[in-house]
Amino acid sequence: MKFDYDLKYYNFMLLLFVIGVNICGIFIVKSAANMNDSIVTKQIIGTLAGICLCIIFSFIDYKKLIKYYGAIYVITIIFLVAVLIWGATHKGAGRWIVLPVIGQIQPAEFSKVGIIIFFAGYFDKHKDDLNNIPIFFKSVILFAIPALLIFAEPNLSTTIIVTVIFAGMFFVAGLSFKWIGGTLLTILPILGAVLYTFTTDLYKKLPFIKDYQKDRILGLLYPERFPDIFLQQQNSIMAIGSGGLYGKGLYNSDISSVKAGNFLIEEDTDFIFAIIGEELGFRGCMLLLMAFIVILFLILNIASRTKETKGRVLCVGIAVWIGFQTFTNIAVSTALFPNTGVTLPFISRGVSSLLALYIAIGIVLNIGLQRKTYK
Repeated sequence: MKFDYDLKYYNFMLLLFVIGVNICGIFIVKSAANMNDSIVTKQIIGTLAGICLCIIFSFIDYKKLIKYYGAIYVITIIFLVAVLIWGATHKGAGRWIVLPVIGQIQPAEFSKVGIIIFFAGYFDKHKDDLNNIPIFFKSVILFAIPALLIFAEPNLSTTIIVTVIFAGMFFVAGLSFKWIGGTLLTILPILGAVLYTFTTDLYKKLPFIKDYQKDRILGLLYPERFPDIFLQQQNSIMAIGSGGLYGKGLYNSDISSVKAGNFLIEEDTDFIFAIIGEELGFRGCMLLLMAFIVILFLILNIASRTKETKGRVLCVGIAVWIGFQTFTNIAVSTALFPNTGVTLPFISRGVSSLLALYIAIGIVLNIGLQRKTYK
């Protein structure tokens, strides 16, 4: 296979920052999981497999990959449907399927990559008529199908994330401000009406939100009335604050720590930022946030220097994914958002998430390698 790439454009800094954050994540997961060797080993294996996939995808021409955007969309839908039929249930949500040899995977994580690739190809194909009424509504319908399948698992958090990804890609592809304004004028009153129901008893009649999701919203809005529901986020805030400037130290096992005292659940996934705040302090939190900002800057820099619409839209979709999911995880840990069950990219435990993210980074690296379409 002949590679027509200019290796001087291989963004080693992006790869090193991603791997660096991921390696830090392994140590943090080890602490959060109370030195559970099984969990740490899986995370290390996921990291090594992810790096291999990243390097492989960085040398696969993304333009050839996007040619199959229709097939990728169909495969994404098939896996999401399979979750609803054969999905393994955990804490009320059926988000996983078990494959021979490979084992348990979470298709919703890989669907983020599939949706990004599909709409990069679709928007590129329709870049000249993107604002026509039929194309606009066809785009929304094509997105709604996988989004509703993810929502039905139920997985509201991932549904919100892919919606934000889709909106960001649509905007960068050239969506008219008329459509943006009209959409906002339609959606914002609906969201306002939904939030208003939580000030009354009308929220109980909302058919599209599960009872546990309603409870989480109530816990955030009225923590004094629902202390049991808000307890996890309250403990998370206390843990972050207790770390001070320098933190209590990695692998801290003091009985007052959130992990030793069992004050949190899912501390190695959803609430891992609380562990970072408690053990690494404000300094560690800021260094981590700075690392994420650098990663996003490097991805968007590649997007800005890409001559082709599909490459630019693809990079922006991946940047929105990493940026918004990072923000959401931290917002949950600091009680800015209701508890949504979102992992921190490259940090939290989860092999499916790691593999999907590394594939995405590999595609971004390939876009930067293009000799003829990169400035």
